Amino acid sequence: MRSSSQNPSELASLEPDRAPIAPGHIRDIVDYELLFDCVHCGLCLESCPTYVITRAEMDSPRGRIYVMKALAEGRLELDRDAVRHLDLCLECRGCETACPSGVQYGRLIEHARGYIERNWRRGVAERLRNRIIGAVFPYPGRLRVALAPVRFVERMGLRRLLHRLSPASVRDWLDLLPEMNREQAPLLSENQRPASLLSGGPEHGDASSMAPAVVVHHGCVAQVLSASANFNCEGALRAAGYRVVQVPTTVCCGALDIHHGNIERAREFARTNIVAFEASGADSIVSAASGCSAVIAQYTGLLKNDSKFATRASAVSLQVTDLSSLLLARGPQHPPVPSFTPEPVRGKRSGSFQATVTYHDSCHLVHGLGVREQPRELLRSIPGVKLVELAESDLCCGSAGSYNLTERAMARELVRRKVDNIVATDVQYVVLSNPGCEFQIAAELKRRGSSIRVMHIADFLALSAAPA
Repeated sequence: MRSSSQNPSELASLEPDRAPIAPGHIRDIVDYELLFDCVHCGLCLESCPTYVITRAEMDSPRGRIYVMKALAEGRLELDRDAVRHLDLCLECRGCETACPSGVQYGRLIEHARGYIERNWRRGVAERLRNRIIGAVFPYPGRLRVALAPVRFVERMGLRRLLHRLSPASVRDWLDLLPEMNREQAPLLSENQRPASLLSGGPEHGDASSMAPAVVVHHGCVAQVLSASANFNCEGALRAAGYRVVQVPTTVCCGALDIHHGNIERAREFARTNIVAFEASGADSIVSAASGCSAVIAQYTGLLKNDSKFATRASAVSLQVTDLSSLLLARGPQHPPVPSFTPEPVRGKRSGSFQATVTYHDSCHLVHGLGVREQPRELLRSIPGVKLVELAESDLCCGSAGSYNLTERAMARELVRRKVDNIVATDVQYVVLSNPGCEFQIAAELKRRGSSIRVMHIADFLALSAAPA
């Protein structure tokens, strides 16, 4: 199969004008009936990051749906080209926002990738890479061990040398890592942490048992590389009068496995998290990683055929929200955030806080959860903050879970486009709601020698409220 141009008439061999095939003749690739929600109007094309870059029909949502349908109907065999076009999708779900027909594209691509992993044998290098990602990234303890050598090298002042001596693929990975020792500074033990960071008890108002309870899911990669975002989420919620409860038994949300077609382990993670969320008694569930929030909100579909967990998954999914929505719900004023500020933003300021910022829409927050205006409203409410709108703010930056590790070339093209738009705003800060986006954009800004700083919205709230 070759890549086609954007003219859908050239795809006639994949999409003949005929009635659906009888169910008994359909391959179990996707939920076949969902494919017919797509009317091939093409309104999704300009919202698709890969199509914007390649201008190839088969790298658009519509083109990929053609491929899925042809595979399901047996008119196309799974080959390297078909796998490549489906692999290149970021699962950003921008097409869902643009689609007037309500196509559940995210659900389709997830199932198609599961079919690929069961039926396509990848090359040795790809298999090894994916196994390392799957064996390490969802487990914080393993990830800390894996990153220990980098932390040691950085402590010895040799990180630049390591970067210079590494092959290109390793340099790309190193670029994405924040400064390890600086980022670890907030990771204090429970008895060292200020009382404002501990669960239970009143704080800045009556955070009594009558206050709404919120749990912050700390995730897997986020708790290792972006711990400050988790803790400052909790600090902001407490300052706004919420009762933050801890759930130490939560595990990876399952996003990495879903992206790689490992649906069964994603379901195992979902069940563990559901039990923990139920035990917490929380009214709302928040994650500093918007990708995690979107996946937890999809537990309904993930476990719909599980007789024990289907109803429970639906209840948990309905509890998912985001930090900015919860803070705005407590009142129009920007709440004080008296927890610690992360190491990257420590330092004395003179006078009141002043900053010019732009906001990048994390894909799964805007397209998965439909949260677009709330973070902007929260930023505008901070005294001294001027918000500048970002062109193509909701076009994916190329992070997309582990996409920037598995599809380096496309990820770099997308982040270059994103940072071109950021630089054009002439701001001091890029604020966002997902650590993966933070690492991706910060890496490109650093490569350009830019002074613009990238910051999770929870960390930015802490910075803006820190004493001068």
